Parts: sequence; structure tokens; C-alpha cells
Amino acid sequence: MNTLALYAADLVAVTVLAGAIYWPRHRRRDLVVAFVGINVGVLAVAALLSSSAVSAGLGLGLFGVLSIIRLRSDELAQHEIAYYFATLALGLVGGLAVGPVWLSLTFMGVIVATMYAVDHPGLLAGHRRQVVVVDRAILDEAELRSHLGDLLGARITAVSVLRLDTVNDTTTVDVRYRVDQREHAALPEVVATGAHEAIPAGAVR
Repeated sequence: MNTLALYAADLVAVTVLAGAIYWPRHRRRDLVVAFVGINVGVLAVAALLSSSAVSAGLGLGLFGVLSIIRLRSDELAQHEIAYYFATLALGLVGGLAVGPVWLSLTFMGVIVATMYAVDHPGLLAGHRRQVVVVDRAILDEAELRSHLGDLLGARITAVSVLRLDTVNDTTTVDVRYRVDQREHAALPEVVATGAHEAIPAGAVR
């Protein structure tokens, strides 16, 4: 009965994690499917390993290999990687059933609560990151910071020049900045070019 309770708790936990926390905030259906599917698969394999003579260490090693393959197969944002490993951890905790049941349930709750808190929209809400292509080749960092601050209407906290093209007169920069939430609606329009990159309107690629 304790084992069945852990299996049920894992399914509830991954449903809350993927359906009630991740989906409302990020809206990627493919990853919701991946998180739930991976969790159930890990739960099943971990449960079989825990009831056989196969070493749990071998099982954890296999999960590590699968994790590397999964992460190399698609480009994931850092917060998506965190959700991915949280679903793996939930499956392991529920399937291996090592230690008292209350301890496993506590760790499941800690994992879900941690993801809810650290990925909350209100946490560091004003901080942003973009890869921006500036339509000028700017060598001076102070000038670059000033230009980006005017362009984004924000306070620049860090810049890292990825490419300086003096032939085409462009600068590609990874910029971290902080915006005033009250003025967020007045920020200049940007045109998205990928999952992790945006270029200000009017900039030259």
C-alpha cells in the first residue's frame, strides 16, 4: 500500500508540476507531454529496478545517459532543463521508494514547491536577457551600454559582445538588463527570431 501511495503521489506531483505550474507560465504543449511521459517512464523503470536484483546505481547511470541524449536532441532553455530534471527526480523518488514513505513524500513536495517558487513570474520579474544585433559596430563598451539602454529603455546590468562585424557595421551582443515594470508597456517593439533571441525592430542583421 505504501508503494502504491508513492506511485499515486508521483503522478499527482508531476501533474501539478507540468499542468498547473509549467503550462500556465510557458505554454509549450510538447514539453508538457515530454515531462509527463518521461516521469511515468522513469517511475516504471525505477519501480522495476527497486524490486529486482539489478543495482539501483546501474539504473541511475542509465537515466544519466538518457538525460544527455534528451538534452542534445533539442534546444532547451535553462528553466526548461530545471523542469526536465525535476520530473526525473520525482520519478526516481516515487519509483525507488528508498527510506520511509513520509520522507519520499516530503521530497516530492519540496521539488514541486521549489519549482513553483523559483520560476514564479514575480521573482526577479524586471530582469531580462536578449541577444541583440545593433546596426552599428561599437567598440567602446560604455558607448555600447548607453546605446542599448536607450534602445531598450532599460538599465543595462551586463553586456557580452558575441560578434563585432566592422565590414557590415553590426554588433551582436548578449545583453542583460532591468526594466521598470510600470514602464514595461512603453518599451520599443522587438521582433522575435528564435526561442532565445530577439532583434529590435529596425536593426540590421
